[in-house]
Amino acid sequence: MVSFLQDFWWFLVLIGVMILLHELGHYLVGRFFDVKIDAFSIGFGPRLFGFRRGETDFKVCLILFGGYVKFAGEQPGDEQASDPRALPSKPRWQRLCITFAGPATNIVLAVGLLTGLYMVQYPKIPMPPSPTVGYVVPDGAAGKAGVREGDKVVQIDGVVDPTWETVAVKEIASAKRPMDVWVERNGQRLNFTVTPVYDDKQHIGFAGWTQSTAVQVGGYCCNIEAAQKAGLQKGDTFVSVNGKPIRSSMRLLDVIGEAKGSPVDLAYARDGKEYHTTVTPVWDPASKSWRIGAALESPVEIIKLPFREALAESWRQNVQSAKLIYQFIQGIIERRMSAKSLEGPIRIAQLSGQAAREGAMVYIGLMAAVSLNLAIFNLLPIPILDGGVMLMLLVEMLLRRDLSLRIKEAIVRVGFVFLMMVVVFVLYNDISKLLPQG
Repeated sequence: MVSFLQDFWWFLVLIGVMILLHELGHYLVGRFFDVKIDAFSIGFGPRLFGFRRGETDFKVCLILFGGYVKFAGEQPGDEQASDPRALPSKPRWQRLCITFAGPATNIVLAVGLLTGLYMVQYPKIPMPPSPTVGYVVPDGAAGKAGVREGDKVVQIDGVVDPTWETVAVKEIASAKRPMDVWVERNGQRLNFTVTPVYDDKQHIGFAGWTQSTAVQVGGYCCNIEAAQKAGLQKGDTFVSVNGKPIRSSMRLLDVIGEAKGSPVDLAYARDGKEYHTTVTPVWDPASKSWRIGAALESPVEIIKLPFREALAESWRQNVQSAKLIYQFIQGIIERRMSAKSLEGPIRIAQLSGQAAREGAMVYIGLMAAVSLNLAIFNLLPIPILDGGVMLMLLVEMLLRRDLSLRIKEAIVRVGFVFLMMVVVFVLYNDISKLLPQG
């Protein structure tokens, strides 16, 4: 119960900031264009408390999942529609700016939060000069296509010299869709068609490969005696096991598993020198696998970025995330991916509580992600959302006349029904994830 209340509280803080700033964007641009504003509301339904300043009622309402700014003459049939300061009386380009200001504020918040975060701590992960495949899942999509460990990915879906981040984004968003992959192997360029399968648990595309990264001893774990007897220390980097090069933690676990408890020859690097030792794997009932008592990790250096570098990296990360979100939506529309990947308020509340318990940095990162998602969702061309309103304004600008009141009312009704269906679905989806899986 305590955990639930904590999750709910941190969810209210997170969503409250998102709503407040989103609506503040609409409000400030509306004020800039001298639009009469009747109400600025956090939440919907009955008014709980608030205050009036000038002509605007600032209030908090009972249902906190949302908010709105009520502009004079905004609703069809509003008697204030003829007022020179009413929203319909303003030029369409001004109304377009007012509408876009909400999502734009959330985008600015997402970029700003990550910029500040990266100025405090930025995880710098050593990356090879070109993305190299470090592990291929047996019978996975990449393996079946012919990709091998050690292959360098030089092109994927027309993108030349991609980073592994680009490769991963392509993989995640390409469930059941072929990817054109070029690799370099022993000086030769080879072409493969890799079709990621759909991962029902993660709700993403999965090609069955991972990048080549250094694998270090992060500490001791299950059956620590094996690692201690072998002389392994935190920070040691694995080089090979039984002569097989180690390019990923998955490869290391596979080679250890193949030994089935027999001693293995392990080469590792420490302070620039290479050492050899013999380790006898021990069966771990918890993970149901053979282990050598070492916790595995990839080397990560935590640094502080200067403002300009932090801003550039934040912008790059947000652009990459935005592309991935739209690719997810495309995959759902094309029925290659499941809408079950969508997270609703219950799930976001859980994530809020978990992030808050892990620390301020994790919570700020989640807030940035939610802010970007909120901006993109609002920009979708769905009636009653900002994107739908902007689309209607653009249509009217092209036609050089207003759409009829009957058409606008019909569009709003359809949009409302669709939005309620989405709300019901994500709530059902969240609840189904909480129930025991049969």
